[in-house]
Amino acid sequence: MPVYTYRCENCGVQFERQQSFTDNPLKVCPECRKKSLKKVISPVRVVFKGSGFYATDHKSPSGDISQAPKPKKEEKKAEVKETKTNEKSD
Repeated sequence: MPVYTYRCENCGVQFERQQSFTDNPLKVCPECRKKSLKKVISPVRVVFKGSGFYATDHKSPSGDISQAPKPKKEEKKAEVKETKTNEKSD
């Protein structure tokens, strides 16, 4: 069951209450007994456990440039030699 935080707009008291999703929100403050309770909305903490969520689990390599094979130095030298020999034969 989730824990909700309530704050009284009249006296300023703030407290937490464990309630079911189907329970109605509280309205009456337990301190001053007035109908001035409001739920406090706060950010939810999300924890991703494991090594590399998304990067290793679901990422598609189709658009990733870093995954493309890089030519080796030897291949680059061979390409340069071929272009030089082609220029000389013309």
